[in-house]
Amino acid sequence: MPELPEVETTVRGLAAFLEGERITRVQLNRPDLRRPFPADLVQVMMGATVTSLGRRAKYGLMHLDRGATMIFHLGMSGRWRIDPESADTHDHLLLETERHRFALCDPRRFGSVDLVETGALEAWPQFAALGPEPLGPGLTAAHLKTALAGKVLSIKLALLDQRIVAGLGNIYVCEALWRAEIRPTKPAGKVTGAQLARLVPAIRDVLEASIRDGGSTLRDYARPDGELGYFASSFDVYGREGEACRRDDGGIIQRIAQGGRSTWFCPVCQK
Repeated sequence: MPELPEVETTVRGLAAFLEGERITRVQLNRPDLRRPFPADLVQVMMGATVTSLGRRAKYGLMHLDRGATMIFHLGMSGRWRIDPESADTHDHLLLETERHRFALCDPRRFGSVDLVETGALEAWPQFAALGPEPLGPGLTAAHLKTALAGKVLSIKLALLDQRIVAGLGNIYVCEALWRAEIRPTKPAGKVTGAQLARLVPAIRDVLEASIRDGGSTLRDYARPDGELGYFASSFDVYGREGEACRRDDGGIIQRIAQGGRSTWFCPVCQK
């Protein structure tokens, strides 16, 4: 599914066209995605002005001047299309302003749309237990040391726990652990302070690099303007099983299964 950089680039793409604009039309082409659309979605959004857009974990936020926020999740294959030339059978939500048309296209319908009072966002059940944003000031080595203390599960699986860090997914955890030279199977509680000090900037660096490059090209993800990202060509370990480590340390990238997901790492430089 789209990971944090894909959601961030989607939000930034939408913001360029939607911020400050008044919604003149809202159309639902089916009653639900993964769950039903909010019953008052059309009523609340029709005529509202979009004050800003943001992101929390892997959710996009569309803040309205009526004290409400529309929250969207792209699921496995969702994406927003701006000024589409033609309709798509998988365009399930349409928004229009005086200048542009926006279509939420989701072929697999694993995405979701919710409507929450803006002042109650942090208390929304899906947000209430989330850890700090990986690109925000709350993610520090001290936070990780406290959150991981005594944990025997692997550092890879611990970083996928949204209660520890919000929004991290399989691709970028693999990449960050390689950059920080930490073996993904190492028990989380035994990761040293020095390793955690490397891990925090490694997480930020790999996410920021992907956002700059427009997100990955995996699966069906596309930016709102329809252009695919190209960060996938820069992966250091993800999907590179059997290839030489980019550090030229003699290591060959291996793939193992952890928690039902594939993990790629270098057995030489990741300790």
